[in-house]
Amino acid sequence: MGDTPIRIREDTHMSHSRSDVIVIGAGPYGLAAAAHLGAAGANIKVFGSPMSFWTEQMPKGMLLRSPWGASHISDPRWALTLDAYERGKGTPLSRPVPLGDFVAYGHWFQEQAVPEVDPRRIERIDALDDGLRVTLEDGESLDTRRVAVAAGISPFAYRPVEFAELPRDLATHSSEHADLASFAGRRVAVVGGGQSAFECAVLLYERGAQVELLMRAPRIRWVGRATRKGLLGHLLFHRTDVGPAFVSHLVARPRILRMQPGFVQRHALRRALAPGASLWLRPRSKGMPITTGRRITSVARAGEHVLLGLDDATSREVDHVLLATGYRVDVSRYGFLSPSIVASLRYADGYPVLRDGLESSVPGLHFLGAPAAHSFGPLVRFVSGTEFAARALTRSIVGKRAGTRDHGRDDRALEYRSAERQL
Repeated sequence: MGDTPIRIREDTHMSHSRSDVIVIGAGPYGLAAAAHLGAAGANIKVFGSPMSFWTEQMPKGMLLRSPWGASHISDPRWALTLDAYERGKGTPLSRPVPLGDFVAYGHWFQEQAVPEVDPRRIERIDALDDGLRVTLEDGESLDTRRVAVAAGISPFAYRPVEFAELPRDLATHSSEHADLASFAGRRVAVVGGGQSAFECAVLLYERGAQVELLMRAPRIRWVGRATRKGLLGHLLFHRTDVGPAFVSHLVARPRILRMQPGFVQRHALRRALAPGASLWLRPRSKGMPITTGRRITSVARAGEHVLLGLDDATSREVDHVLLATGYRVDVSRYGFLSPSIVASLRYADGYPVLRDGLESSVPGLHFLGAPAAHSFGPLVRFVSGTEFAARALTRSIVGKRAGTRDHGRDDRALEYRSAERQL
């Protein structure tokens, strides 16, 4: 793909307001970026519905896998933590943190740090000679020097090709449900082997569904928290809590991680992203059917049901298949990126290749959250990565004068996708 975006000329018949930075997205990454940029004096505008993915595309009753200390949304003064929210609320929050409490915390953070969030949808981003133009759903255009894309992972939901022909009433991705109660009494197969698959299966089981978890891994990998506590825990695990003992300290330092040899990067990625289920799900899954070490070899519609064939010659007939099969980043699926920008981005298997400041090959266009994981490792897939991302972005933007961007190539980017596919 090319390295130079097609730029549009200014239309002298239209007026466009201008800001230093436009932030797209109002989840943890967008809110953290806006909090840091605003505190640094940048003229910013934020677009999105606060915490919408967490509210609309994650099931009620879910608990955060990340521990308390790794679930704070970053602000520059470290004043808007979960601890501060809990103190202000006046009642203790549960550990692990329930989804509903985390969503409420996100809204509280937004009200404190980013009170002005515009809910309008972004229709399109185009490159100008001296910046970027953002067009909103109502036709208004805004010109800006920088755009920070923190639009989340919703467009990247992965639906295995075997299920492509099944309609939504027979097979859905786990991100399509905010409430699993409607499956009570129905036969549901949950496909996947990570935290999302296991927790969705448990929630379905607790809500009265006849559920079976189907996973390719030969055994369940339980992830515990006991070793995270005390002095030993601090020595073994970084507070960001991404990855196993010792590895988490490397993952927590993205600039150091991407300076390592490729085999070290791949090892850290595999260890940090290995599928597993939190130990607190173990007692809740007692009695729930779980089939390990099996692959689905055939998928067929049987009237209003689905017939699944497994590689041990057995089959399952179910009313619905819930695909907890994760996400595969491909930023070309962001519908607001103009074709010329999509063609101009430098990619690594769907991920934008980013340099310091999380800036892409399109000058002034930055990507936060999961799309930054190719260049900065698995930390930025988790809430605990908001501190690194927001600080790096702010330092890049506020610390540079307009027109002094570094357009050098980033040839040490992480071999992220190749490592991810080996999990």
